[in-house]
Amino acid sequence: MKGYTKPLIAIFFILIADQVLKTWVKTNMFIGQEFHLIKNFAIIHFTENNGMAFGMEFGGEAGKLALSLFRIVAVAGIGYGLHHLIKHKYHRGLILNVSLIFAGALGNIIDSVFYGIIYNYEKLFHGRVVDMFYFPILQGNFPQWFPIWAGEEFIFFRPVFNIADSAISVGVIMILIYQKVYFKEEIVEQPSLNSEIVED
Repeated sequence: MKGYTKPLIAIFFILIADQVLKTWVKTNMFIGQEFHLIKNFAIIHFTENNGMAFGMEFGGEAGKLALSLFRIVAVAGIGYGLHHLIKHKYHRGLILNVSLIFAGALGNIIDSVFYGIIYNYEKLFHGRVVDMFYFPILQGNFPQWFPIWAGEEFIFFRPVFNIADSAISVGVIMILIYQKVYFKEEIVEQPSLNSEIVED
């Protein structure tokens, strides 16, 4: 189990935090209900989605089933990759960030696979992912001279997300930022012929 302890702890705590918050929101709020943490900039807004991270959709009942099955296969692949990284002693930062991605993906799988059954609104593999974090930091309208969206309202940051989405995003972003550190090639020094002393 050497090398597995910290990744497993990270995965455990992310999953627990994600599911506890989702359960609280699901059982104490109604769809569309919200309360403001910091004025209009940080809001807990209860919504559900049938698709991917940050509320993106993947059409229809067949699409929902396909997405749930794809998630399971993807998480199995990520889990195997994480095992490979730990076994071959890759950079600890890379292992931690892959652990975040794995935990986030698994957290959303729990929703999509089991929530329909647990909350008695849909069959297995057809549950909806619970989202709640909403940070519309900037709101306003595009100027009239702006191309395409002239005069239309804009909101940044518009997507509503959850702890699992955050874990996935942090893991991916950190890997992109530190990829040169995580994936640098180790230079194996070859013995110099000049340094070898051949005795007759």
